[in-house]
Amino acid sequence: MTMLPSFLKRLHRLRRYTHTVWCSSSSRQAASSSLVLGIETSCDDTGAAVLNEKGEILGESLHSQKEVHLRTGGIIPTVAQQLHRENIERVVQEALETSGVDPSQLAAVATTVKPGLALSLGIGLEFSQRFVRQHNKPFIPIHHMEAHALTVRMLHHVAFPFLVLLVSGGHSLLAVARGVDDFLLLGHNLDEAPGDTLDKVARRLSLIKHLQCATLSGGQAIELLAKNGDRMRFHFRTPLGQSHDCCFSFAGIRNQVTLAIIKKEAEEGMRSHSKPCVEQGTLLSCANDIAAATQHTVASHLAKRTHRAILFCKANGLLPSSSPTLVLSGGVASNQYIRKALTIITEMTGLHLLCPPAKFCTDNGVMIAWNGVERLREGIGILPPNVDVRYEPKAPLGVDMTAEVKAAEIRLPSVRLKIPN
Repeated sequence: MTMLPSFLKRLHRLRRYTHTVWCSSSSRQAASSSLVLGIETSCDDTGAAVLNEKGEILGESLHSQKEVHLRTGGIIPTVAQQLHRENIERVVQEALETSGVDPSQLAAVATTVKPGLALSLGIGLEFSQRFVRQHNKPFIPIHHMEAHALTVRMLHHVAFPFLVLLVSGGHSLLAVARGVDDFLLLGHNLDEAPGDTLDKVARRLSLIKHLQCATLSGGQAIELLAKNGDRMRFHFRTPLGQSHDCCFSFAGIRNQVTLAIIKKEAEEGMRSHSKPCVEQGTLLSCANDIAAATQHTVASHLAKRTHRAILFCKANGLLPSSSPTLVLSGGVASNQYIRKALTIITEMTGLHLLCPPAKFCTDNGVMIAWNGVERLREGIGILPPNVDVRYEPKAPLGVDMTAEVKAAEIRLPSVRLKIPN
């Protein structure tokens, strides 16, 4: 199967670079250093970092809100907003002081403006626009998922094009990265994201009351308990089995798991007609097994959709024939079981799997600064300080090709994911 010429022409028309390059006379000398300050506030972490053009981290700072949101049972946007407001100035100042860089030496400031929580994005954008106007510096608006996709290029020599799977608490998508701001979207989540699903299952199991899990995020708690669980004890179906595309659905997995939990609670006497509610903190004896089965089903779903994306790319010549690469990034990418599942798929299809270290998979200022370095190098999307920019809570990445993927009707060969814990 090959792509039709008309379709290629449509892609060419849709591909638009934003070559808005700005450099005042007062900043030409600073720009030559290519020092970029990156600021990240898309969700619940306040991050800042200063990088040079080689991707060397000169200074960074990160304030995590995890403990606060664990106590409240999830991220409350107004709480996240207030914590960003209280910490952003300190975090940015720490990154600058650690780097030994004065604002006058910066070539530009890069900040996440899409997608994410509206109230969180607003704090980062407001601070950044005030900062660039005060110091007369160029501003580079950053797409959060673009930053995740490009982080690997800071650590490895990865040439375009490559396939990228981004999985986090708020997103899941498959795309071909053809350039710094040139992406072909092959699949995305239709409901909730995988990280959100794992967090909700962890909360439903009251894992925060587990001695080993009290300080862990939901996804981390599931991964920890799953190591001592029997994933075969519960069978959860992977979603969208009859839909031959690369989109994701995790709400159905969570519903299956919730029903299994309710059933086991009744069997263990934790729930009855006289006691319809489960006392908070009560742990099921099979919590490890449910965690293992949940993790395996999420990993299988990600692996199957990625397998189809690889086959689509190969059929349409979207990846190089020599040493094609799959990049796995985003917060959920730090899950080792999921990495093993995708390793099976890449080894079978002849791709090289690359994952940034766990500290770069989660949200941070480093990835935003690196995205700024890449854009500065290419002269893409660089704005003068006085331009008003709006944040976008929802923002697709690249050219949407999900309809073309679905129309290809690619059937997957049977693959058994034998993954040791």
